[in-house]
Amino acid sequence: MNRERFNRRKKTRPIFLGDVQIGGNAPVIVQSMTCTDTRDVKTTVAQIKKLEEVGCEVVRVAVPDREAALALTEIKKQIAIPLVADIHFNYYLALLAIRMGVDGIRINPGNIRPEKIREIVKVAKPRDCVIRIGINAGSLEKDLFVKHGGPTAAALAESALRNVALLEDMGFTAIKLSLKSSDVPTMVEAYRAVSSQTDYPLHLGVTEAGSLLPAAIKSSIGIGILLYEGIGDTIRVSITGNPVSEIGVAYGILRAMNIRKIGPDIISCPTCGRCEIDLIKLTEEMERRLAGMKAYLKIALMGCVVNGPGEAAEADIGIAGGRGWGILFKKGQMIRKIKERDFVQVLLGEIEQLTGIRGQ
Repeated sequence: MNRERFNRRKKTRPIFLGDVQIGGNAPVIVQSMTCTDTRDVKTTVAQIKKLEEVGCEVVRVAVPDREAALALTEIKKQIAIPLVADIHFNYYLALLAIRMGVDGIRINPGNIRPEKIREIVKVAKPRDCVIRIGINAGSLEKDLFVKHGGPTAAALAESALRNVALLEDMGFTAIKLSLKSSDVPTMVEAYRAVSSQTDYPLHLGVTEAGSLLPAAIKSSIGIGILLYEGIGDTIRVSITGNPVSEIGVAYGILRAMNIRKIGPDIISCPTCGRCEIDLIKLTEEMERRLAGMKAYLKIALMGCVVNGPGEAAEADIGIAGGRGWGILFKKGQMIRKIKERDFVQVLLGEIEQLTGIRGQ
């Protein structure tokens, strides 16, 4: 894969979730989903606000029943980012969610019949409600499962294109697509196939990816490969547990791919026998104190004099440590020598000067 291809991100047709543009020339958008009971408005809003604080740009909530659907209006009133309703099986809940004012819905064609999808489109179209066709390897249409011998990449792609055609036949084009699998190669090939055949914006993700470490690994590989090839308009890193942790990993992927410069990019060495400061404690503390910072800053935390001064000098701010001491670098300039016990406070003070943002 050459650099020229990476720089040519595929331009998809733009759609709008509320005031957030997806596709076109818009940045790759970071999404998440609550793990609360949507019927509990207070708890759901509190979790969404936590997601907003760390940079989530679109949020999805589960709508398992009528009570959850009726809660959507009040939830939307209290949050600042677009709200998407996640619908399975019961098409009536999609109709109700749209009428409650959500910005978009996600439906899985594998568990809603085509004639019911037509009913959903009739309600969504006049309300400018986006529909995400969410293809999932775990709930593929039965005929495609049989035809392809399982939830293969080709089966997922055929399902997506079949349902795009269904919506287009009704004159509906406010469409976003996702083709998720817990198997990374299948997910990558499915997105490649669809990207080559349509210009609708694509939402990338590896579904059921597990707890933090395996989810970060699978998502970084699957999402990263596609982004490198210019494919993808929104992403979600699915992690079992608190969804707030998804956002940091998602932005980490975008930073690593040089796609979006947002948040602190902390570079720290792996430590070895030459390290003479408690670099692990320093790194963990800085990550905690800077969690949710949206301003981009490259921060180097280096434990010895081998690569430390060079890496620190390349960063916006950094420390190259010695025995109980460290040299503070700022914008490539050696500033002063500081004691190890003062590392965190000095760094936070300097970061505040550079960004105007005070760490936690």
